[in-house]
Amino acid sequence: MQLRALLRAPARLYYGWRMIALGAAIRILGGGLHIYGFTVFFLPISHDLGLSRAATSLGFSLARAEGAIEGPLAGYMIDRFGPRPIMLIGVVMTGVGYVLFSGVNSYLTFLLVYLGVISIAFGAGFMHAPMAIANTWFIRKRALAMSMISASVGLGGAFVAPLLSLAVQAWGWRTAAQLAGLSVLAVGIPMAAMVRRSPEIMGLQPDGDGLDGPPPPAPAQSKEPHRTSYEADFTLREAMRTAAFWIIIAATMLRVAGLSMILVHFIPIMVWKGLSEQKSAVLLANLALFSPVSHFLLGWLADYVHKPRLMAATMLVATAALLTLIHGQGELSMWLFTILFTTVESIFPITWATVGDFFGRRTFATIRGMMSFFYMWGSVVAPVAAGVVYDRSQSYGPMLWGLVGLYLIATAFYAFLYRPLPRRGAA
Repeated sequence: MQLRALLRAPARLYYGWRMIALGAAIRILGGGLHIYGFTVFFLPISHDLGLSRAATSLGFSLARAEGAIEGPLAGYMIDRFGPRPIMLIGVVMTGVGYVLFSGVNSYLTFLLVYLGVISIAFGAGFMHAPMAIANTWFIRKRALAMSMISASVGLGGAFVAPLLSLAVQAWGWRTAAQLAGLSVLAVGIPMAAMVRRSPEIMGLQPDGDGLDGPPPPAPAQSKEPHRTSYEADFTLREAMRTAAFWIIIAATMLRVAGLSMILVHFIPIMVWKGLSEQKSAVLLANLALFSPVSHFLLGWLADYVHKPRLMAATMLVATAALLTLIHGQGELSMWLFTILFTTVESIFPITWATVGDFFGRRTFATIRGMMSFFYMWGSVVAPVAAGVVYDRSQSYGPMLWGLVGLYLIATAFYAFLYRPLPRRGAA
């Protein structure tokens, strides 16, 4: 009897978890190759094409700006056609783009391929679409599902990026780019093709309700604004009329500005604090490795507590991390900063789970895309501003103290965030 029960167990596994596994696998592939992989290609491309570091960095900043501009359109396309075709387009263009990337021989062709082929579809296929999957397939366990997808980017940085680095050292960056592109096509296309749009089209319910009997009764109306008995259903226009929409954007912009500044300048900051480049690189790798742990912990907790207050508390932890970086001396203090700062990236899935709770499932990707149009500019400006401040003062201190102030403001935004009243709610 026990053996028979074990054989039947996989059939009872909610299909949504398979969708989360696919979304996470796509993120591991894209995170390791494109997000963390840019650092691997940075110096070889600069030396081969004779580019300054500022010129090479411009490609990174322009890619972030491109992602902000195309965010609203990408979100609309995902809501209109579903995540699968968008993911397929993203995988194909990214894979083909890296094959073409191996043949660039000038700064102009570098920008044309990186911005016009690779980056233009990456955000929609690898970043927006997987989050839309989690928001559609889950409601009660939405934060945990999104955290599992979000954490996979760090796993890509911890495991895929080192393999890419070994390929660059063994065969050169051009051959490594070719192999990366072919790997994306060979692995990404079958995975993206297995994605299903929603539980309803398969005769299922969000969170797997009804698999082992009738769904649980709707919770009674609560005095707390984040626990109600309806599922919200806002349009983009209705969401933009709420204060919550703009508060989330403001808090996220401040948070990602600091995150991007730290990630881009991580090794220079550690060297400024007295560490060697080798030890700084080890810390950066561990930042990516510790990130999934923070994601899972906060993602699990977010489904049981008030999400905005959890984000506010997490921002206080990030502020403490910055103070540790400013005042700390020695390698131990830098390790403490690295571990605490992983919480900043872990707020991403909680933010999007909050957006799903506040505004619903039907137009989630469109609302997320419009939000990204505004908040992404923080990640475009902050790394450049940090470089300018350092060039003039030969110190990262002023910029870090500025980040402390910005993070305290973001903490206040999250603390006072409240759920908007339903415009069109379903019981």
